Amino acid sequence: MTIFGWLNDQLLRMQWLSDLVRQLVEQGMGLPVSGRVGGSVHFFIYDTVKIFILLAVLIFAISYVQSHFPPERTRRILGRFTGVRGNVLAALLGTVTPFCSCSSIPLFIGFTSAGLPIGVTFSFLISSPLVDLASVILLASIFNWPIAIAYVTVGVVLAVIGGTLISRAGMERHIESFVFNSPVIQLEDSEPGVRERLLFARDQVIDIVRRVWLYILIGVGIGAAIHNWIPGSLIDGLLGQDKPWSVPLATLIGIPMYADIFGTLPIAEALVARGVGLGTALAFMMSVTALSLPSIIMLKRVVRTPLLAVFVGIVASGIVLIGFLFNAFAGAFV
Repeated sequence: MTIFGWLNDQLLRMQWLSDLVRQLVEQGMGLPVSGRVGGSVHFFIYDTVKIFILLAVLIFAISYVQSHFPPERTRRILGRFTGVRGNVLAALLGTVTPFCSCSSIPLFIGFTSAGLPIGVTFSFLISSPLVDLASVILLASIFNWPIAIAYVTVGVVLAVIGGTLISRAGMERHIESFVFNSPVIQLEDSEPGVRERLLFARDQVIDIVRRVWLYILIGVGIGAAIHNWIPGSLIDGLLGQDKPWSVPLATLIGIPMYADIFGTLPIAEALVARGVGLGTALAFMMSVTALSLPSIIMLKRVVRTPLLAVFVGIVASGIVLIGFLFNAFAGAFV
């Protein structure tokens, strides 16, 4: 356990980087990190560098594994299962596919036009942006492993339940007709070699970093402001652990935003550090990633209002319930 703790602190939490940045801020800039300015500068530099290092390493490793699961192979795998088993498999595959909420929707169209059950495609649509292997490691680096594992578990469960409920509701008629007529491209089976997979992993790192770097900087900047500048009384008044409206409010605040989970993690970290309930912070993070306004607008183009309302209602209700559960049992994750 001592070795594991050291590895967790030095490799994931990067305590060495925090100490190095502290020296830079205090000795190089003359700013004590106990002050507002110095604390904000330390938070911003440390979290930004840490997230980019972990992101590059993790995306490279995970993308190498994901090269075995291109969209066509994912569709074929899902096509072999029906019912709840199909929902479970779709939710699990969503955790190993590198798609945000907006990029998941074209896959939703492709899967539906290929004849996959609607519930299976919605389980994938919920899970893919909500749970990501790289985000699990980042969650562990910011909080701890029990929280990271619990987050993955509830995310997969929400995806399975959401897809199952939508399937039982029999709402296929509310999918736009053009979706079923979209052409399905059949790809030849070809196994790339190690070199091709390494190049794919490198390209994925470049592509994902290019897409999320601004959200990370904005998220870390907001986190630094919350951590050192926004009065604690204001945060406690809106999102304090004793406020019954904190989880629903955090969920509603997250919906209009659009950011990758990597950009919302620093905000969740700062909120928890200022006394906001763990469930409240995670509800905000889940809302931003799974129910962002741009993804809802895109989904509205392929499904009609009744189905869209059911999807948003199920996911939002699940996020609120998960938030309350995390707040209620927060002590178990310490």
